[in-house]
Amino acid sequence: MVLNEISLGQCADIVKDGDTIAVTGNGGGMLEPDAIFAALEARFLATGHPRNLTIIHALGVGDGESRGISRFAHKDMVRRVIGGHWSWSPRMQKLARENEIEAFTLPSGVISTLMRESGAGRPGLITHVGLGTFYDPREGGGAANAAARAAKPVSEIITIDGRDYIRYLPLRPDVAIVRGTYADEFGNISCAEEAGDLDIHAVALSAHNAGGKVLVQVRERRKSKDCHARLVQVPGIMVDYVALVPDQPQTHVGEYEACLAGLPGARAPTPEAFGGLSSPKGARAIIARRAADEIQGHKSVNFGFGIPGGIASILTEQGRMQDIWVTVEQGIHNGQLIDGALFGAAMFPKAIMRSTDQFDYYSGGGASIAFLGAGEIDAQGNVNVSQLGQDVVGPGGFVDISQGAKSVIFCGTFEASGLSIESANQSLKILQYGRIGKFVERVREVTFSGPNAAAIGKSVKYITERAVFQLTNNGIELIEIAPGVDLERDVLARMAFRPQISQTLGHMPLHCFGSAAGSPAQASDIKMRLNNA
Repeated sequence: MVLNEISLGQCADIVKDGDTIAVTGNGGGMLEPDAIFAALEARFLATGHPRNLTIIHALGVGDGESRGISRFAHKDMVRRVIGGHWSWSPRMQKLARENEIEAFTLPSGVISTLMRESGAGRPGLITHVGLGTFYDPREGGGAANAAARAAKPVSEIITIDGRDYIRYLPLRPDVAIVRGTYADEFGNISCAEEAGDLDIHAVALSAHNAGGKVLVQVRERRKSKDCHARLVQVPGIMVDYVALVPDQPQTHVGEYEACLAGLPGARAPTPEAFGGLSSPKGARAIIARRAADEIQGHKSVNFGFGIPGGIASILTEQGRMQDIWVTVEQGIHNGQLIDGALFGAAMFPKAIMRSTDQFDYYSGGGASIAFLGAGEIDAQGNVNVSQLGQDVVGPGGFVDISQGAKSVIFCGTFEASGLSIESANQSLKILQYGRIGKFVERVREVTFSGPNAAAIGKSVKYITERAVFQLTNNGIELIEIAPGVDLERDVLARMAFRPQISQTLGHMPLHCFGSAAGSPAQASDIKMRLNNA
């Protein structure tokens, strides 16, 4: 086998009408083969082909505007999308909302490991992940719009030894489009200088072993003698074509940073290089401080996207990060996590694993505690993060992580859109309520099943800036309120249901309302505003 190098235009010509395409990538541009995507988009806009494609992606891919999955978001170019997270492509969300495509959402770990299982010739993925949620075939099967509900389902329930499992049906991609840092003369692909490996091997395997083609975008060619064999992620025998893109960026932020790839001797970038490294402010700070208190003796910790991402900053300020082992679903272990657009990457990671291996760790119960966001919460303790407003969002790794972790802490503001608060003298004052309530009578889509978690005795808490709840066999119970708030006016009257109230109802710890993580508030008032949950 020798390297078969072709142009981006030739890559686009390989894709045929009706093909199923599996891709890799992550929000912020991690491992995103966007140059090939752009060539496909240009061909479609010029000729109307390829059309009626099926796109499969486990993680969110794009920049929220034109890159990534948005390259395919044209009427008639795509027929079906099976995606783990959709927020990085508002254009694709619009096609789903308008019923122009069959929109399926599945847990990210399910999609990644399903591609691996499909490539291995196994009968799909048989797993507990998704039971009791929107991804359970009995509860919607991930069909996120009318077109998907009228289409062929992607999963079914099977019973083994008297226990129900979901069998996610095999995927047989015609084309895989992935990215690496470099290829050698034999077509071996390495991600040595990327911010993650993600599911590149599983995506390539699923297409190659189904008789499909594997297209790879790389930054450069290298001689085999100059490469580390142990850093090859896709062996040349699985690679059909390679496109060289010398100006390929490491992420959407910019040029290659050795510290994101965990390379020896890497230097720290300038402080302005990445956002999301500063301490959380306002309501987010209160929530992060209270959530950090839950890490007592836990070693394996997962932080989700959004408000939970700020907990690491609080722990760093408290000098507690060295006491835990942090993972995120993209395969990163420890290091200085980056929140915001580059969530999933870290400066100076201590290990970078394939995301498929990471999801196996989560599914099997490896994480002792997980901190995740919450869009809606109902009386049964169900949580929705996957269907917000009118748009398909998808669960990302939320389902895989929340069902596997021994303890789960949901973190979010009590209300969304317009919430304004003031924290002073170790108490909380609500200046303006949010326009959108999060504690609803019934969540629109079950991304986390409270009853299922209660049935197995999982420890679950729900932390907001003004109240803390825990899951019981009878639904959620209020256990703490912020000092300074009125129980009836500021908490109970702002909920669509009345929760159980603990007989030992107390105040959230005073240090949560301080001017710095882990310290009391100063005498002077510190005004904190939050305009968006």
